[in-house]
Amino acid sequence: MAESRKDVLVVIPARWAAQRFPGKPLTAIDGKPMIQRVWEAAAQSKRATRVVIATDDTRISKAAKRFGASVCMTSPKCPSGTDRVAQAAKASKAGIIVNVQGDEPLMTSQTIDKVIEALQQDDTAIMSTAVRRSENDKEWKSPNSVKAVLDRMNYALYFSRAPIPAVRSAEDAHRSPKWIHLGIYAFRRPFLFRFAALAPTTLELTEKLEQLRVLEHGCSIKVVIAKEMSAAVDTPQDVKRVEKILKASLKRAEEAL
Repeated sequence: MAESRKDVLVVIPARWAAQRFPGKPLTAIDGKPMIQRVWEAAAQSKRATRVVIATDDTRISKAAKRFGASVCMTSPKCPSGTDRVAQAAKASKAGIIVNVQGDEPLMTSQTIDKVIEALQQDDTAIMSTAVRRSENDKEWKSPNSVKAVLDRMNYALYFSRAPIPAVRSAEDAHRSPKWIHLGIYAFRRPFLFRFAALAPTTLELTEKLEQLRVLEHGCSIKVVIAKEMSAAVDTPQDVKRVEKILKASLKRAEEAL
């Protein structure tokens, strides 16, 4: 299929059988299914030309169609979210494909656009993602929060569930930003399929972070800095935290009017 460099496809992978939180995509976040909140943010993107939810579960598919989303059914054997995205992208001509993870209900269209823009404005970049500053020590120390270390050109050096870089003194704590990785990736079309064809790597399997497959194969990931607060839902306990952040954000928006 011939590539269309101008087209940008956003794919939201969603599976039912998450080990820590089965049925997570349809969990209500302040009255709406979580997957719907992610889809609404993607649908507001100014740089995306199409948004689709990729799932292997009919319950998710039916719910998505009820709120107006396009759905692509994928194999239940996909080993990762990006592998599911690659399967969905085969039916598209898009030159840039974006993976917005379905457990990021606070993801904004602004962040999605910044990640897409990173590829559109730099022909040498093959993949991009986003980080934000850590909110507190609890988040920083949690293995559910993925940390990132960047070089001076804002390319990723490493991602980890451990707090990195290691801080050895109070003085050192202010020298390096504490970056939290967000669940979004943009790929140039050829690189997405190259990534999906690569076998999982040692560090990827150790940390349970698929982006490490890219770094272990010697490829680069461009990173943009998101200003908006975002938080992934990894466990049922995260739902209340996300709802609290969402309500505070809505209150600030109302006060600004």
